Amino acid sequence: MAVSDSDLALLDDPAEWGAFSVAITPATVQAPAVWESSVVIEGMHCANCAGSVEAAVLRTPGVLSAQVSAASHRAAVRWQQGVAAPSAWMAHIQQAGYGVLPALDVHAVAARKREKRLALWRWAVAGLCSMQVMMFAYPAYFSTAGDVTPEMDQLLRWASWVLTLPVLVFSCSPYFESAWRDVRARRIGMDVPVAIGIALTFVTSSWGTFDRDSLFGATVYFDSLTMFVFFLLSGRALELRLRDRTAGALEALINRMPQSVERCLADDTSERIAARWLAVGDRMRVSAGEVFAADGVIESGSTEVDEALLSGESRPLLRSAGDAVLAGSNNLSGTVVCRVTQVGGSTRYAEIAALMVAASTTKPDIAALADRIARPFLIIVLLLAAGAGAWWWMVDPQRGVMTAVAILVVTCPCALSLATPTAMLAAAGALARAGVLVRKLGAIEVLARVDTFVFDKTGTLTGDSLALVATESREGLDAQAALAIACALAQHSLHPASRSLVRALAPDPQSPLLRCTMVKETAGQGVQGVLWERASGQSPRNLGPLRLGSAVWCGVDAAQADHSDAAGVRVYVSDAQGWLATFVLGEALRPGAAAVVAALQAQGAQVQLLSGDRAASVVAIAQTVGIATARGDCSPADKLATLQALQAQGRVVAMVGDGLNDTPALAAAAVSFAFSATVAVSQVHADFVVLGQSLDAVLRTRQLAQRTMAIVRQNLWWALVYNAACVPAAVMGHVSPWLAGLGMALSSLFVVLNALRLARQVQVPA
Repeated sequence: MAVSDSDLALLDDPAEWGAFSVAITPATVQAPAVWESSVVIEGMHCANCAGSVEAAVLRTPGVLSAQVSAASHRAAVRWQQGVAAPSAWMAHIQQAGYGVLPALDVHAVAARKREKRLALWRWAVAGLCSMQVMMFAYPAYFSTAGDVTPEMDQLLRWASWVLTLPVLVFSCSPYFESAWRDVRARRIGMDVPVAIGIALTFVTSSWGTFDRDSLFGATVYFDSLTMFVFFLLSGRALELRLRDRTAGALEALINRMPQSVERCLADDTSERIAARWLAVGDRMRVSAGEVFAADGVIESGSTEVDEALLSGESRPLLRSAGDAVLAGSNNLSGTVVCRVTQVGGSTRYAEIAALMVAASTTKPDIAALADRIARPFLIIVLLLAAGAGAWWWMVDPQRGVMTAVAILVVTCPCALSLATPTAMLAAAGALARAGVLVRKLGAIEVLARVDTFVFDKTGTLTGDSLALVATESREGLDAQAALAIACALAQHSLHPASRSLVRALAPDPQSPLLRCTMVKETAGQGVQGVLWERASGQSPRNLGPLRLGSAVWCGVDAAQADHSDAAGVRVYVSDAQGWLATFVLGEALRPGAAAVVAALQAQGAQVQLLSGDRAASVVAIAQTVGIATARGDCSPADKLATLQALQAQGRVVAMVGDGLNDTPALAAAAVSFAFSATVAVSQVHADFVVLGQSLDAVLRTRQLAQRTMAIVRQNLWWALVYNAACVPAAVMGHVSPWLAGLGMALSSLFVVLNALRLARQVQVPA
């Protein structure tokens, strides 16, 4: 869809850039600001189209780079503010013959629907006309001499010619338009051979229809033409549908944001405004079934929200007054009023969306190699078709033309170019739905070859909370009873140690009810109160004062009270008689950490642990999860040096960290994972960003990467074997045009369907 110059000029307003662009670097005295824009390209049909768009954009002064994905039909363009303007490089895209729309624009969704609807109409016209033309061609194949008079045969030819015209003009228009763009750009695209084949078949058949005594008067091929166009369009329509499915997670995330929002005014009324006009401090009302348009804090009301694509949490989460909500999450049950805290590119949603768009436009090395092979292959195809056609012309001109057409159609390298990007996008979409974001598609290829995993400890193998690892209590008091007493006081405190004790308690329904009154917390020391016990059917009984906190706060001689050898944070509790219990809190392992390490080792990978924490703590965690090689007291430089030493040994290393202090190691590793719960996604320099809390995501991602590369190899082999088998058959004249069209369509369709197996949900616990 062409956008008018006036509409393009509107996109030069900096206020509009936030809707489809992200600032990469700020303006300085030496250089202008650099922006990266994401746009949707219309009219693309193959990898060569992506190259044409890239070439058109790079002609614009001030454009630094352009990456176009033929699989997702998206482009990422980096440009300098003040030197280049969005309208300039978008105009160049339109001049190259393609449509362009901002990726987050509401019209982009409508354009995609229109493209699918038009593709369906083209397919339907070709199908209906081909069936009718086949009926008219039936007598030519099965009648005997004298069954059909010359006049009737000529009438059938004219009828076939008339029915072929809408197929040629309407259904074949994408092939001719794409071929004309390539010819104007002085390059050979994948639609050039197809367009030449269609044109040759129509011209020679029309020649035979108008002049039966000519070289081509013996037979016409309108039935073959309409049939192979129908087959080609069938394959392309299915590719379009399957491409939408493989990119489903990306589309679901990017297109879920509302275009308008209800803003609350000071007089308790409200107004409906465009979502992009929200500002920090505004109050917005979000009803059940709507999507939050900005990050905020709930001021009134309560609801359940779905944050599956934003935080990795698959279950609905309860949110009430004082709780934070994220832009892009779904409000499931109730109406709430929120105070806006972050808008636009500052929201977590914007960071994740930008990351996914960037991933969808990157081109893995293996895909770039396939594209480089496809371009000279097209030249060889044209030369081969010309040579075979000339050879057979000397025997039979009609057969020479049809042989050339068959070669042009059957050898189209679409399957070769689709083999890698479709599989990579399908895998990235499946991972995104499971809460793992892929920053670079090429990382999937590298991850499949990883033989060494290096884990950080804090925030990676362990979570952010503490866990109860040991308990020492007064003689005559069991550990569970001591914990119940401590929790009666701990539940009134927000200190992390108190929260950990409360989480560790498994209440016994038969035990007396304990509660504390007159609770007072002293920062940095502990909490105190009066303990009451109430048994069933009895009045509450005062058990006296109770203290929870440090040894000094509780009046306990720590050397006497601490008998445990466990390492960790110690919390004490005392009553009127003195020391009551000591609780040792240690780092809690992430769910399934030991199982993940064991599974990686079982697959032949070496696993190591590097951490900046004390060596004793690191060794203890390593022994718990089954890691033999562990090192503590590591600075970021030490981690980097260790990774470089492993790489010098020829090992392919993956680094798994929390994204906070592991940046040098994450950047140096062949491939890297980061858990983003404690850091902004935009600040994580990892290839894979895990939104949830389960370490199992690392294992599942590696398994999917290996499956992906297996399917990529299958696709590439299929494309090579298909061409190796079909080219000789076409050269020898054994492949008719309609059969060539069927083979080309089935070849591309096989590649896409094979890749679609990766699009199924990857089960990664939250």
